[in-house]
Amino acid sequence: MSDGSVADDNWEYQGLRLPRQVSRRNAATVLSLQAEFGGWELSTVQMYSDGTRKVMLRRRRSTRQLPGLSV
Repeated sequence: MSDGSVADDNWEYQGLRLPRQVSRRNAATVLSLQAEFGGWELSTVQMYSDGTRKVMLRRRRSTRQLPGLSV
């Protein structure tokens, strides 16, 4: 499900690709857990014609150790 990560000076980005079999409710649960425990917030969502979703998450860069994305 992971789709790579990107970074800039202020933000850290992580991409996820959710297969079409993942329901909207399950996707919301996964993203909520990432927000609560990893400090991630939703940046963008792209929905493709085959039903897959590409989600881009972001979080502010921090000097303290934060958990990575868990999928």
